[in-house]
Amino acid sequence: MSPIRILLADDHTVMRAGLRALLERQPDMAVVAEAEDGRQAVELAARHAPDVVVMDIAMPGLNGIEAARQVAARNSGTSVVILSMHSDESYVLRALRSGARAYLLKDSAAADLILAIRSVREGKSFFSPAVSKTLLEEYVRQLQARGAEDSYELLTGRERELLQLFAEGKSNKDVANLLNLSPYTVETHRGHIMQKLGLHGVPDLILYAVRKGLIH
Repeated sequence: MSPIRILLADDHTVMRAGLRALLERQPDMAVVAEAEDGRQAVELAARHAPDVVVMDIAMPGLNGIEAARQVAARNSGTSVVILSMHSDESYVLRALRSGARAYLLKDSAAADLILAIRSVREGKSFFSPAVSKTLLEEYVRQLQARGAEDSYELLTGRERELLQLFAEGKSNKDVANLLNLSPYTVETHRGHIMQKLGLHGVPDLILYAVRKGLIH
């Protein structure tokens, strides 16, 4: 099996060198290029078509969020892993809406980054434990402030099952085949889930699933 081809994008040379050293020790990974700013990351992603881009947010010229958006739009086979110092929910949601599939803090364990890269290569999402904890705490605060019930309780057993599959990156067709349902039925369930939870798209759905501990 061919190694996972990775592009590193970070404006700090020492950070890139450390990441390269870590990843190239993995038998299933190969760093194919390095970028020192967002524009270069977009250019190199187009040139090398890597499987995964590991992207910092704070970069000169073009920040990592916008660079991730352009990479995701131009390279359907490339997944983006965001590395950031920020655990705020707003940053995580912006990253997801830009097309990123994983979000890790820069002080995450090395094993988390390796697991994140392998996860996104398989079409899954991944968030460092500290990010998941922050998202859950913020969600609980919001519920308490509104005096609201947890909307997860509104979902049927089947809807909860489908919610997890959608959050894991599976398409309507994948879910239909897996559960032996018609695509129309799956699409109907998806609409009900989004309506009951007050969600407006896949990034919101993924964020919700992380808060609930359905995906990591």
